[in-house]
Amino acid sequence: MSNAAMLALGFVIVFAMNAFGAAFVFAFRGDVSEKINTLFLGFASGVMVAASVFSLLLPAIEQAQGWGRWNFLPAVIGFFAGGAFLVLLDRLIPHLHYATNEEEGPRVALPKPARLFFAVTIHNIPEGLAVGLAFGAAATDGTSAAYLAALMLAVGIGIQNLPEGAAVALPMKAATGSRWKAFCLGTLSGAVEPLFAAVGFFLASQLAGAQPWLLSFAAGAMVFVVAEDLIPDAKLETHPHLSAWGVMAGFALMMALDVAFG
Repeated sequence: MSNAAMLALGFVIVFAMNAFGAAFVFAFRGDVSEKINTLFLGFASGVMVAASVFSLLLPAIEQAQGWGRWNFLPAVIGFFAGGAFLVLLDRLIPHLHYATNEEEGPRVALPKPARLFFAVTIHNIPEGLAVGLAFGAAATDGTSAAYLAALMLAVGIGIQNLPEGAAVALPMKAATGSRWKAFCLGTLSGAVEPLFAAVGFFLASQLAGAQPWLLSFAAGAMVFVVAEDLIPDAKLETHPHLSAWGVMAGFALMMALDVAFG
């Protein structure tokens, strides 16, 4: 497979798998059980944490070797900047956390489905950035091995988009009363991933010197999403073992993909 084909495939995978996950709304007659939702969100959390470590933070530290003993500094600063970016989005975009019914952002008159939609969209932004930045770094490297590693990151995020898309579309069905509306909203929320992947690709390919900062920025944003939303929504206090095994399974899968192909 050519490098261009791997790039195109990576962008398609993250969107398509989100759509497939949203299509689960047609397979479940009622709401998904709390145990299945816990497993879904735990798995997604594990994938995102492993992707942040192995595909983003470690490469960021390696690329900052010129900093000597301070080569961790771009990764640390970028990591916290990514979290701050998510805080900014939380304050600028009105949205609703389904599991807790907690509203964030400006208080505006929006229906519940729209606020749920924006909450999911915020989640998907750092995932798209991560894929685009990985491919941008691969473009700078120019080798097929680098493109393959970026593709495996896209595959891992795509895999976690499957249960995450389901966990999102099912609450939307309850909020909208329509399977088709829930599917369309769940799919549309994933459209930001290829869009921000394109943004990330442009930044990383054009600003090679900033790659350590950019990669760690995406990692910080993804870990923030896991810590603020996915883990709390997974109901760890109710099903601690099930959610923990979900996290471990997701982490192990993403780690295996990165080690085998990275």
